[in-house]
Amino acid sequence: MSKRDYYEVLGVDRGASANDLKSAYRRLAMEFHPDRNPDDPVAEDRFKELSEAYGVLSDEEKRARYDRFGHAGLGGQGGAQDFGDFGGFGDIFNDLFGDIFGGGGGGGGRRGRGQRGADLRYNLEVDLNEVLHGLVSTIDIPKMRTCEPCEGSGASPGSSATTCDRCRGAGQVAFQQGFFRVNRPCDACAGAGQIIRDPCRECRGGGRVESQQTLQVKVPPGVDDGARLRLVGEGEAGVAGGPPGDLYVVIHIEPHPLFERDGTDLYTEVPVPFVQAALGSHIDVPTLEGPMEIEMPEGTQSGKVLPLKGMGLPPLQPRMDAARLERMRGDIFVRIFVEVPTRLTDRQRALLEDFANESGTEVSPVHRSFVDKLRDFFD
Repeated sequence: MSKRDYYEVLGVDRGASANDLKSAYRRLAMEFHPDRNPDDPVAEDRFKELSEAYGVLSDEEKRARYDRFGHAGLGGQGGAQDFGDFGGFGDIFNDLFGDIFGGGGGGGGRRGRGQRGADLRYNLEVDLNEVLHGLVSTIDIPKMRTCEPCEGSGASPGSSATTCDRCRGAGQVAFQQGFFRVNRPCDACAGAGQIIRDPCRECRGGGRVESQQTLQVKVPPGVDDGARLRLVGEGEAGVAGGPPGDLYVVIHIEPHPLFERDGTDLYTEVPVPFVQAALGSHIDVPTLEGPMEIEMPEGTQSGKVLPLKGMGLPPLQPRMDAARLERMRGDIFVRIFVEVPTRLTDRQRALLEDFANESGTEVSPVHRSFVDKLRDFFD
């Protein structure tokens, strides 16, 4: 049985952040954990599915491969977790609520000033000719970059941030609420654990400034509409020394005036005068590499499809060499549309009338077959 889409399994959209993924997984894992559903094989299977989906999407490298190539891009790896041991239900409970009550699971530690920069998205328009050959596109990205004078620290050159006196660098302060001892972010340093007393004049203590960066994006041949190319570290700069985000270039294939695409195959329609269709001739048909002359046999009917082998698009195989990609190209399917003249001279009309009287219904096997079917139907 084929696997469900991992985003569908977790109930999130494809642009979900790491925190969104984690929240969705925690909520569903609580619901379907085997400790809460003993002797329920359906819940057990659902929990395995959730764990596999989160194991892939929480790993940046695996998620990038999955976004581009689906399940096939994982090479059979699936989630990176061992599904034989589900662990205790208390582990999930502690993970969920430990940070509220100052417990384990890493939730009770200091936040720190360093935060990861935001991911960015850029929509890149690509035409079918560029899908055929691939391209290197130069794009301009407005984003926040690390402030150079303070090197992202936010403090004026020659100075540095100092430890917060109130929380002593923990970023949190504790207070008693009933039976519980609860931690909350320090309001003096906003949970950073440090205070900048002499902020940088360039970034005003933010550690980042607005800028525009020019990047080159390599788009592989055979790319699909909606594909996402991930440029690691090319998103916005992190806050106070945090790591940068990533840039996602989303591919949009522009509609082509002559071709419809279906995977690696292309479909087009060519009008042909009825005389050429009846007598047969050589006609020019479009390809992505220019017009191509093909032979159209006599008696070609409207709707006849003539294939052009190996003239379509290559498959999306970024690591394959160009010669091998060329051999794996799809086909172009040319559908013939027979045109009937709308204006006739007297001479043309007379000739066609003579032709009709001479041929009767024997001239067209399609018409003869249709008449036979009508006769059988009414009889």
